[in-house]
Amino acid sequence: MRRCTLIVLMTLALAGATQAQEYVRVDCQATASSVGLQFETPVQRRWYKRFWNGECDRLSFCISGAPNWNGIVEKLLARGGASHRVMILPMACRLGQLIGLEWSRDRKVRRITTADLRSFSATLESTKDTVSGLSFVEAAARRKMRK
Repeated sequence: MRRCTLIVLMTLALAGATQAQEYVRVDCQATASSVGLQFETPVQRRWYKRFWNGECDRLSFCISGAPNWNGIVEKLLARGGASHRVMILPMACRLGQLIGLEWSRDRKVRRITTADLRSFSATLESTKDTVSGLSFVEAAARRKMRK
């Protein structure tokens, strides 16, 4: 009986985790896992979703569409080519989670702003080596978060 209960609970937990990240591109879902994600408010969760897929979901002062992280990952993968996909994809997915979680926090406490997102995006677009660009942006984001 205990084993059945445990299996049911694990199945529900996995289903909830999958559903919670349905807005993250499929090939990022394993890397940018919802396990351990903690949102301070329901509004933060909706802004995090907006960060990934561009949908506003009843958010005030939100502009839907691009840019969004799913689209940025797509561009990075195209620029990096098939031979670098295995390195670029996990880096980009983890970076999206790192940046998105901080940017989606309340304006009064977040350390990564929309201006930072624009700067990060410009850096990723202008850097010739996609892997180096991702490393550079990750270092910059981590510096911002330590302030």
